[in-house]
Amino acid sequence: MRIAVDAMGGDHAPQAIVEGILLAAQEYSDVEFILYGDGEKIKPYLGDHYNTDKIKIVHTSEKIESDDEPVRAIRSKKQASMVLAARAVKEGKADALFSAGNTGALLAAGLLIIGRIKGIDRPGLMPVLPVIGKDEQFVFMDVGANADSKAENMHQFGILGSYYSEFVLGKKNPKVALLNNGSEPRKGSELSKKAYDLLAADEGINFIGNTEARELFSGLADVIVTDGFTGNAVLKTIEGTAMSVMELMKASILDGGVKAKLGGLMLKDSLRTVKDTMDYSKFGGAVLFGLRAPVVKTHGSADKVAVYHTIKQIRQILTSNVIDDLVVHFETLNEKQAIE
Repeated sequence: MRIAVDAMGGDHAPQAIVEGILLAAQEYSDVEFILYGDGEKIKPYLGDHYNTDKIKIVHTSEKIESDDEPVRAIRSKKQASMVLAARAVKEGKADALFSAGNTGALLAAGLLIIGRIKGIDRPGLMPVLPVIGKDEQFVFMDVGANADSKAENMHQFGILGSYYSEFVLGKKNPKVALLNNGSEPRKGSELSKKAYDLLAADEGINFIGNTEARELFSGLADVIVTDGFTGNAVLKTIEGTAMSVMELMKASILDGGVKAKLGGLMLKDSLRTVKDTMDYSKFGGAVLFGLRAPVVKTHGSADKVAVYHTIKQIRQILTSNVIDDLVVHFETLNEKQAIE
């Protein structure tokens, strides 16, 4: 398995990227890494691991910045680390693409260079999130790849999420729910109602109906589907709320006198457990799912541990052959529709 890495993407690149790659390389002997980026900046962090059979550098001094306009950057910066990594996947030199860089540019690189699976109108951005109180995860799709989703796109997200949940996470007959402002079947906007009808009519997925945002982490569903605008807003609200609650608890303990400080000291391990539970980076990055190869984005502020977990996730995707299964599924569906 070969993973093309945009080594210059992210707030702490290339250090965090390289250190995370080294952690993964120590554990997975069956994975090779091609690091695209400034060789002089990457080499000091690689040490003796430079230019081995498992880790190679393809030097380029050009990179895509966080404030670059995505499509323009992909088309104009032909030698950028992200572009070269995407081309390596397109040309079969690598099996997957990993980046912590500009999200919009990565989406554009996936669509314009690697390309969609035939039959999928729009790939979705899909993170893996924890179920609170259980050692389980669920997938949430779309969280920002498509601001203006159609009902047909949301139906396909249900199919894509089901495949990932079954073949990568190991869920049998995964339950699919539609995020809505109520659980009743006819609840929501016209977009939600139409998406509900399409999901309910598909006998190939285990659709259980609507779910509300407050039930997101309850384990009610293995796959939760929404449009990209709503998904992005919900995910950022979750992140912001989690950080605010932790800061509020910390401030309350520090400002609450001796008793509060003693109580905080006693609860230190429990509070750390809560923080770790809400840290979904340990489940990997967000997959741009629906492309002809895995393209995975981790948070721009990711440290080496988050990078390691994302590499672990990419390896799981490649081992599962879920992309090949999706290609067969949609090719068969297209042939059936053509006959009808």
